[in-house]
Formats: sequence, structure tokens, C-alpha cells
Amino acid sequence: QVRLEESGGDSVQAGGSLRLSCAASGNTYTTYCMAWFRQIPGKEREAVAQIDSNGHTVYADSVQGRFTISNDNAKNTLYLQMNNLEPEDTAMYYCAAEPWCQLLLSVLREDFEYWGQGTQVTVSS
Repeated sequence: QVRLEESGGDSVQAGGSLRLSCAASGNTYTTYCMAWFRQIPGKEREAVAQIDSNGHTVYADSVQGRFTISNDNAKNTLYLQMNNLEPEDTAMYYCAAEPWCQLLLSVLREDFEYWGQGTQVTVSS
């Protein structure tokens, strides 16, 4: 079992920056994928950025060049650095984890076993 807890969501103006964190606890795995998703009420969940235990990263086209995903294995924490935020980035952001996983080339994975409760990001124009 893996527990994920997000933090760092806030309200910012367009052009601003935020860093989201996701603290993982419970079972640990040497091979894994971790990800950030976002969702607006009434819309489908969108994969934003993903990273695997080899350090391979994949980004959605909408955030490429603005967002950076990283992880600190010593702290069991996943991060999402978000720069040059746009109103369209407003959403609930969720952290997800999948054990025994590797990302394939530039394909965003949709299937993750463990999910956090989410943290709200609001960007005003």
C-alpha cells in the first residue's frame, strides 16, 4: 500500500509560479512511475507530467517547457515546478503512483494504482 499526500496548491496570478509536492509513504519500490494529473469539474482528467525510476520524463504538450517534474528519493517526495502559469492551468492537481512500471518513450500513461486527494491550483488573469 502506498499513501500519497499533495501540498502546495494556491491562488496565483497569470505568469506566476508554484511548486507542488507529493509526499509518499508506505511500501517502497525500486521500479516505479509517478505522475501529476489535473482535473476541472465536468471535464476528463488530464495527464500533466510523469517520471519513472530511471528518471525518464514525459509531459503533456500544454505544459511542455513550463512545468518540470522531479523526485527526491531520499525524501520520498515528488515535485511539480510550474512556471509561467496560465488561467487554463486552473484545476485540482493529483499525484499518482504505479509500482513496477517504466514509461515508454513519450507516451503518457493513464493507469495508476495509487492516488492522492488533490491540491487546488487557481490562476487568475
